[in-house]
Amino acid sequence: MSEQALVPELLHNIRWAIEQIQHRSKYVETYEDFLADDKGRERLDSICMQFINIGEALKKIDQLTSNELLQQYPDIDWRAAKGMRDVITHHYFDIDAEVVYRTIQHQLPKLLETVSKMIAYLEAKSHDSK
Repeated sequence: MSEQALVPELLHNIRWAIEQIQHRSKYVETYEDFLADDKGRERLDSICMQFINIGEALKKIDQLTSNELLQQYPDIDWRAAKGMRDVITHHYFDIDAEVVYRTIQHQLPKLLETVSKMIAYLEAKSHDSK
């Protein structure tokens, strides 16, 4: 697969991961729900795995686009989005369920909207070049 084809695929993967997080957190009403029992902790674990996937994909997109594509969408704090992956991966026992919950509630919808715009832009650009 060419590098140009990989970027839209990565964006689709990010969108899927966001949708998984939203689905898995549908019944989480407060961050304390993550800590209440084993089911809540399992839900937190599975959500954190998707945040890792998102961060990895964003880093790969930056690499493939020479740090240019994400910069075209300054509404998102890309550094923080990629950094969340690092925190979860390297400091797993320090994960703050409240931070994860707030991220889901306040940052994820905007990220989903932006990633969808990026996909549409790249698809339109691809069709224009044909």
